[in-house]
Amino acid sequence: MICYNAPVLRLIETEIFNTFNSKGVDYPDYSNLLEIRKTLLNELALAQQAELLPAIIAFNEALCSALHKMYNRAHNLYEQISVIQPIAELTAKCYLDSKYPPRHPYQNPGRQDLWEALCDSGWNSLYADGVTHELVLPRDINESFDTFIGMDCPPPNWNEGLDQELTKDLHLINAFHNLFDHTSFALTDFLFVRNFDIEIDIKIEQSIKQEKI
Repeated sequence: MICYNAPVLRLIETEIFNTFNSKGVDYPDYSNLLEIRKTLLNELALAQQAELLPAIIAFNEALCSALHKMYNRAHNLYEQISVIQPIAELTAKCYLDSKYPPRHPYQNPGRQDLWEALCDSGWNSLYADGVTHELVLPRDINESFDTFIGMDCPPPNWNEGLDQELTKDLHLINAFHNLFDHTSFALTDFLFVRNFDIEIDIKIEQSIKQEKI
């Protein structure tokens, strides 16, 4: 069982929260706090991968479903709007739910405040575009969903850093790998997330007519 309330973790998380809420602080200068916290929590989590396997599977499925929903919504919007108005660019991004995961085994009143710090791109810079790279249309108009989630390459399983034998058949998508390996979230921060926020930004082309006098 992971001790989320260990004194050293409480100390680091208190410092993260206090720094996050301080005025005039350059957050990137303190991003090492998130990396230390991630290292400590992942060391505990990776020693208990068998127990976490159901959560890993469930999160990967929920993440894939959210990205599929985003992918379809983005393409449908692009097709519908471009019929009546040329679109310069449509950008779709997917983020973890802004609310602290209610499924997380460790709950206390301060976890939402810490979650907001972890999800802030000032701290967690590689999370600025969300759980994975952004989808941009029309640039990516011909990219299949399998390509977008990294399931078109052998082997279709982004399980770097995990027990290779235990996770060999999980088909973890590249967004899982991005969160686990590249962002400052610890594995158990996001494993219990089941809801996601989708953001779509649309830039409309503006035609400029020039008249000769």
